Amino acid sequence: MSQASSLTSRTTNEALTLSVPVHGQGRGDRLTPGERSLSGDLAMWGLIVAELAVFGLLFFAYAWQRRSHAEAYATAQATLALWPALVGTLGLLTGSFGVALAVHAWSQGWHALARAALYLGIVSGAVFILLKGADLLSLGGRGISLSSGGFWTFYLFLTGFHYLHVLLGWGLLLVVAWRARRGRYDHGDYSGVETVAAYWHMVDLVWVVLFALIYVAR
Repeated sequence: MSQASSLTSRTTNEALTLSVPVHGQGRGDRLTPGERSLSGDLAMWGLIVAELAVFGLLFFAYAWQRRSHAEAYATAQATLALWPALVGTLGLLTGSFGVALAVHAWSQGWHALARAALYLGIVSGAVFILLKGADLLSLGGRGISLSSGGFWTFYLFLTGFHYLHVLLGWGLLLVVAWRARRGRYDHGDYSGVETVAAYWHMVDLVWVVLFALIYVAR
C-alpha cells in the first residue's frame, strides 16, 4: 500500500513538471535540454492569435477600400498630424523594451531592475495614451465621427479599437506593478509578468502595422 501511494505521488509530480513548459511558470522550473517554454499563459496566447486575426481582417478591408478610393484617402491622410503619431510609436516601442527587460530581469533575480523597467513601460505607455486620446478628442471637436464615411470611418474604428487594447494592456501593467511592489514575482514565479508582456507586445505589433498603413502608405 505504501509503495502504491509513493508511485502515485511520484507520477503526479512528474505530470505537473511536464505541464510547466506549456504554461510558462517562470525560470524557477528547470527545462531539460531540447524543451521549449511558451512564455505566459496558454489562454492569453489563444486570445492574442484571435486578436491578430481580427486586426488582420480589418487591415485587409482598409487596404482594399483605399485601393478603390486612393485619391480621397490620400487627401484625408495628408491632414493627419504625423509627429504625435511618431512620438506615440516611440512610446509604445520603449514600453515594449521596458516590459521585455522586466521579464529578463526577473528571470535573473534582479528584482529592483525588473520593477524599474516595468515602470518605464507604464510611463511610456501613458505617453501614447495621452497623445492618441488628444488626437481622438481633436477629431471629435472637428465633427469627424464613425459616420463620416470613407477614410475617417476606418481611421477612427481602427485606431479607436486599438486604443481600447492599449488601455487594457496598460491597466494590466498597473496590476502587475502593484503585485510587484508586494514581492509577488520575487520568488521564481513571474509567469504573470510574461503573460501581460505577451499581450503588450501584441498591442505594439498591431500599432506598428497600423502606423505604416495609415500614416506612411500612400
